[in-house]
Amino acid sequence: MRVDALGAAAAPLSPWQALRAELRALWRLSWPILVGQLANVGMSVVDVAMAGHVSAQDLAGVSLGVSVWNIVIITLMGVLMSVNPTVAHHVGAQELDAIPRVVRQALWKGLLLGVLAGAVLQSSVLIFDAMDLEPYTREVARGFVQICSFGLPAFACYRVLYGYSASINQTKPMMVVALAALLLNVLINWLLVFGHGGFAPQGGLGCAWSTLLCVWFNLGGLLLWIRLSPAHRRTYPLARFEWPHWATVRTLLYLGLPIGMTYFAETSAFALIALLVARFGSTQIAAHQIALNFASLVFMVPLSLSVGVLTRVGQSLGAGDPMAARYRAWTGLGAGLSFAVVSALCIGVFDYEIAQFYTRDAQVIAAAVPLLFLAAVFQLSDAAQVVLSGAIRGYKVTRPPMALHLTAFWGFSLPLGYVLGIAPHWAPWRPDQPMQATGFWLALVLGLTIAGIGLTWMLRLISEQHCAQDLAPSAPR
Repeated sequence: MRVDALGAAAAPLSPWQALRAELRALWRLSWPILVGQLANVGMSVVDVAMAGHVSAQDLAGVSLGVSVWNIVIITLMGVLMSVNPTVAHHVGAQELDAIPRVVRQALWKGLLLGVLAGAVLQSSVLIFDAMDLEPYTREVARGFVQICSFGLPAFACYRVLYGYSASINQTKPMMVVALAALLLNVLINWLLVFGHGGFAPQGGLGCAWSTLLCVWFNLGGLLLWIRLSPAHRRTYPLARFEWPHWATVRTLLYLGLPIGMTYFAETSAFALIALLVARFGSTQIAAHQIALNFASLVFMVPLSLSVGVLTRVGQSLGAGDPMAARYRAWTGLGAGLSFAVVSALCIGVFDYEIAQFYTRDAQVIAAAVPLLFLAAVFQLSDAAQVVLSGAIRGYKVTRPPMALHLTAFWGFSLPLGYVLGIAPHWAPWRPDQPMQATGFWLALVLGLTIAGIGLTWMLRLISEQHCAQDLAPSAPR
């Protein structure tokens, strides 16, 4: 069966026509998100690449700073994602008048969480004092985190507006704003990192100032677009002022906190590797960051599909069509896996060239190549788990995925990675020599595989339950 943007039934089509129609609809929704996400990650790529061309110490310092920054912003992004399924369900149910109030309350939640996250990020620099780092590397890492922390309130409000706009099928604003921010980031980095245009060269700290300015630019640009766009006029959330309604904020937190913890489980596993391998020197830190940075860039495709699938599933459920929701979920998974096959082959073939893009340091390149090969290995499981997570969030189910991700990454990946990477003397089964970053990445393959298998089973169970409830005869009145 073919369904329209709000989940309403349309003329029957053949299975092949239905598949093509759904893929087209998913792609129309996802490709602007993809371009915007690539632009956002491109900012990190530019930061790391420019810092790497200053010195290995600048690259290591920025890498450590980015690791801590990513833990905070991605966790925050997950907590704020509760606006996505909530708005999508209202769209599917044709309850457009309910959307502005939800977004206003989500903005209050975002502002408060952004301020709190900024304070957490400021205090997190103490972790660098406890690490055995070269003094200049520590200075760059501390400065990066402290400067960027002032952008968190803006980032939080931006992500609320992002989720609102995506859930009403308006994804192009985020793409345009993100591309403009990427160009701005390149310009500011060029001026500050290398000291052009009369500015003193600031090395890695120039990347931090650029990140801060671009985060605020993103918020301002998206606010302006939403204010002027006819497509947002019916649901425009800032037409009037509204104080926080704590019951609504608590409801959004109840839905969003498990998503934030899910994001935290995976992101912290990757980021903590940089902190744990710091004992092996700047080369290992830099190699890990190169592999992680490029893997994150490729990851934007399934992540964008995940947002699209969440929206499509949520709108179908809001329209009372769980059969369409199930179809859209599995179609999205197929699209994500298809891309993962291509990306795995490309990373595996061009691993040396990818490492060479980031740095000229031969030692860093040699250490990064095996990590990129492992990144190619986990493409399928990584794509599967993120698309499946988006589909399950479309059902407003958030706690079971949280438990699964915490188990996969904190119960399996990090302990195994510590044993393989560090080779502590107390571990009965450990390699003769520490495998350093490679050991941690081997363990990540296991964690992502566990998450992918578990989420597949979970989506199957949840979608079948909703379909069975829809087909069940109504109780007699």
